Amino acid sequence: MLRTAMKNLRQIAITACLLVLGALPALAIDPPYQRQMERLSEIMGSLYFLQPLCGTNRTDWRAQMADLIALDQPDEDRRQRLAGAFNEGYTAYARFHRACTPAASAALSRLLDEAERTARDIHTRFAE
Repeated sequence: MLRTAMKNLRQIAITACLLVLGALPALAIDPPYQRQMERLSEIMGSLYFLQPLCGTNRTDWRAQMADLIALDQPDEDRRQRLAGAFNEGYTAYARFHRACTPAASAALSRLLDEAERTARDIHTRFAE
């Protein structure tokens, strides 16, 4: 047990030294709108699940997400995070909703409003 703890401590110390000395590659800096893009991606994933469930307008949120990623042209790390946020949004609602209940319908309405506000905010603040 003590050996394992010492080994882990040694690995942490080595990693810290490498970080301080800059031996690890530098990470890209996210654009200032990254957090909003991840939230928008999560919302779009939620809508991708909820809209067919509630039989409402059949916007293809997955295709919209692919278009959003293509327009933003993120590096691979950011692309993965955006896709992950989409999948998390989908999974979050898929866990609890099997039918279009009043709660699912209300969530759908709230998410559509939030998506519109978030997209407008990103465009207003960061579009060139």
